[in-house]
Amino acid sequence: MEILKGIVLLLLVLVGFTMFSLKMPKGMKAMGALAGAATASFLVEAFHFYVGGDLFGITILRDLGAASGGMGGVAAATLVALALGSSPVYAVLIGCAVSGFGILPGFFAGYVLGFILPKMEEKIPDGIDLIAVIVIAAPLARLVAIGADPLVNATLINIGKIITQATAQSPTIMAIILGGVITVVATAPLSSMALTAMLGLTGLPMAIGALSVMGSSFMNAVFFHKIFKDKSTTIAVAVEPLTQADLISANPIPVYCTNFVGGAIAGLIVTHFGLINNAAGTATPIAGLMVMYGFNSPLKVTIAAALCAVAGLTIGFIGSLVFKNFKIKSVAEVRGTV
Repeated sequence: MEILKGIVLLLLVLVGFTMFSLKMPKGMKAMGALAGAATASFLVEAFHFYVGGDLFGITILRDLGAASGGMGGVAAATLVALALGSSPVYAVLIGCAVSGFGILPGFFAGYVLGFILPKMEEKIPDGIDLIAVIVIAAPLARLVAIGADPLVNATLINIGKIITQATAQSPTIMAIILGGVITVVATAPLSSMALTAMLGLTGLPMAIGALSVMGSSFMNAVFFHKIFKDKSTTIAVAVEPLTQADLISANPIPVYCTNFVGGAIAGLIVTHFGLINNAAGTATPIAGLMVMYGFNSPLKVTIAAALCAVAGLTIGFIGSLVFKNFKIKSVAEVRGTV
């Protein structure tokens, strides 16, 4: 029952945030900014707190990581407000107003105020607008974050706990589901970093996310090289799939199917080695791999990562054969260069 609940809730989260991206005003821009906030806060925390601090014992890097990890809400509110058209000063002001809150309350505050701030700037005379933002917008941003915080804790964080429990009860099935889904999400407009950060995944589920996405770099490099035959695109997708979101969205079936299979196999490999990752939001190729060394035996991580890479290369090649006759929209067609 717990595993079914975990899978259903995970799919509901994906559907919900996909619909937000596609249907809400400027939803795609807001979700892109959320992914940027996860990078600016959690990725820095992952590198410096868990690797530089815990693994190598460098105190200043541990302090740096801890400070950055606690700024997720500030980063989200600031970047989302900026993405929606607020001025830099006012966006930072809103970010500071939600200090102490997590990344999702900050996201909601930035999204709401991202529509209000440009209107205030437009309607209120210069000079007075700053006072109005300080007096009205800053407290409003704080109120939105306060209102969103219990909702986030009661839903998304609780879903993350359910997924973790389901993984402990049925590791093989959840390895396939999580590895496949997180890898697909890494190629979709909704960032895998943002997803795993929102759910607060840790332990085995986060380890699956980290190494499955790492393995997908090798998989997509081979797949894109064989299918699209474009050098710059191949390099870009191997480093960061989100840079090729337009091309992937135009060819969802071959890309998503290949990534799901490769991610599922990587998930099984990680589960076999019993790896953990307690740095939420690190479902990203390079940092995800590095952080794994802070929580596990270096030898185990190295072997598992190598196997994930080999699996990725293999599935990428097989996927290119399976879809070689599939009607593909080329780089030139998607980007209007023909």
